[in-house]
Amino acid sequence: MALDGTPASRVSGGPRPEAPSAVAATSDAAVDATPSTPAAVAAPSDAAVDATSATSAADVDAMDPGFARASGENFPVALRLLPTSRRQYLMAVYGFARTTDDIGDRAPPDQRIRLLDELEDDLRSLYAGQSADGAGPKTQVVRALGPAVTDCGIPMQPFADLIQANRQDQVVSRYQSFEDLLGYCRLSANPVGRIVLYVFGCFSERRAGLSDSVCTALQLAEHWQDVAEDLRADRIYLPAQDMKEFGCTEEDLSLGTAPPQVRTLIAFEADRATAMLDAGAPLIGTLRGAARVAVAGYVAGGRAALAAIAAAGHDVLRGTPAPRKQRLAGELLLAYVRGR
Repeated sequence: MALDGTPASRVSGGPRPEAPSAVAATSDAAVDATPSTPAAVAAPSDAAVDATSATSAADVDAMDPGFARASGENFPVALRLLPTSRRQYLMAVYGFARTTDDIGDRAPPDQRIRLLDELEDDLRSLYAGQSADGAGPKTQVVRALGPAVTDCGIPMQPFADLIQANRQDQVVSRYQSFEDLLGYCRLSANPVGRIVLYVFGCFSERRAGLSDSVCTALQLAEHWQDVAEDLRADRIYLPAQDMKEFGCTEEDLSLGTAPPQVRTLIAFEADRATAMLDAGAPLIGTLRGAARVAVAGYVAGGRAALAAIAAAGHDVLRGTPAPRKQRLAGELLLAYVRGR
């Protein structure tokens, strides 16, 4: 059953819907993905938290999930057009994913694996119903997932995969082939799309496959936008085989502006991401109501980001090409109406 009450047997069929007035009138305010922090994300009472583990929980929660940073993502994290409960669930998921990434990227390097392990232990306690000491999850970001997990039946594996992706980031900083990079995206990106399908009550294996294509494309677009930033963190997501084929070196990526061979490589990789995004975009046409709006927003965000890369002449070293909100709004409306 879709959120708008459409029986499951009709979700993938029927004529193309007309764009609802709310979508047709999408403005910068509607596209803005920064809601106020939902009540579900507010920290509950710490009375039940055992004192001996409070420090570890505090270390994890010190990684600010950054709800104000949601507006900086390529795609709208939780459109204001969505029902309040779904927006709260999506923001709780975003808080967990953002915190996991921040542990992997911003925590002191010698503490990252420990914090990721503790986060996974806390996640397991959520699904087990309590922690080893019987107190339940100790971290704010895991406790905030509780309502979404319970109400939407989200399995644990996608969340665990996001943690594993950040463990991988601690030991792998280069990828030899595009297939190797796709393997990383299966951990770092695809789980988010599967969680979203559960949030909207429309998960199926067919939809999950389409969602994987969309999410991998979004991850690739972000990698190509952030080549310079990633290099400063000693990470290169451009496959080594492709760099060699196009005559690019790591030294080329450290320049203040992209030389021709780097621009040509980025154009090639952006075309790959576009093809994957287009392959997964028909997912929109299988959905109705709020789920259709949300997924159209994600696809639109990817298209707007890739358009920004092209508009910069594929020079991603001069600065991060940022999608324009007007372009994002237009892409969202088009994706919603076309269903792809």
